[in-house]
Amino acid sequence: MAHTKSGGETAKPGSILVRQRGTKFVPGDGAMIGKDDTIFAVIDGKVTFEQKRKINFDGSTRRIHRVSVQ
Repeated sequence: MAHTKSGGETAKPGSILVRQRGTKFVPGDGAMIGKDDTIFAVIDGKVTFEQKRKINFDGSTRRIHRVSVQ
């Protein structure tokens, strides 16, 4: 897993934000995920990384890492 863009950098549509195996990072606003789990930008803007708490179906919680372009 390697970051291609850092937080605060500008991204153009089609630029790779995170190249990964598996889904350690999930796409947020302005980003999509490809077949090989690569996250790429779909709009112009700044890259942001954030952690969110997600509640699973069984009531347990886990942290997810989300990549967005705003």
